[in-house]
Amino acid sequence: MENQFGSRHPWTRRWLVVYTRPRWEKKVDKLLKEQDIKSYCPIKQVTNQWADRKKIVDLPLFSGYVFVWVSEREEYKVRATLGVLNFIYYMGKPAVIRDNVIENIEHLLSTHSDYEVINSQEINHGDRIRIKSGIFYNQEGTVIKVHGKTVLMVFDHLNCALVSNVPLADVMLNTAI
Repeated sequence: MENQFGSRHPWTRRWLVVYTRPRWEKKVDKLLKEQDIKSYCPIKQVTNQWADRKKIVDLPLFSGYVFVWVSEREEYKVRATLGVLNFIYYMGKPAVIRDNVIENIEHLLSTHSDYEVINSQEINHGDRIRIKSGIFYNQEGTVIKVHGKTVLMVFDHLNCALVSNVPLADVMLNTAI
């Protein structure tokens, strides 16, 4: 909601992203909600296995980040919250996330249980990966190169050496190997 001069009203709320201290995402989410600030920390359930037991734990989907629905006037309360390091900035201003992006994340989490967020910096040459969707669904291979949002990989088990560019969103690290 911008006025005729192109500036927003200071009470208009929008989704922003804050960067948190390591492993403080859920704590920050709770502290913000205690201050009546709408926040969203998407959670995924992961099974951790130790030598003697298994346990299902809730982990943040986006490590180090929490979404907040705030006005310009509420930003100071967010910054002052324990565990919040700062807002994520884009072009010198806090990065605004469109409402439909938050809705899409919520929809994904409510309708799918098999998902993983992989930062392209987490996938390296030589890593073993598995395809999550598409024509090569469930095929495994080795990363040759990561280029932008695609992965150049060699597939196993296809009885030939097939090299393919695969979208980063369609792969997951194969930790079982």
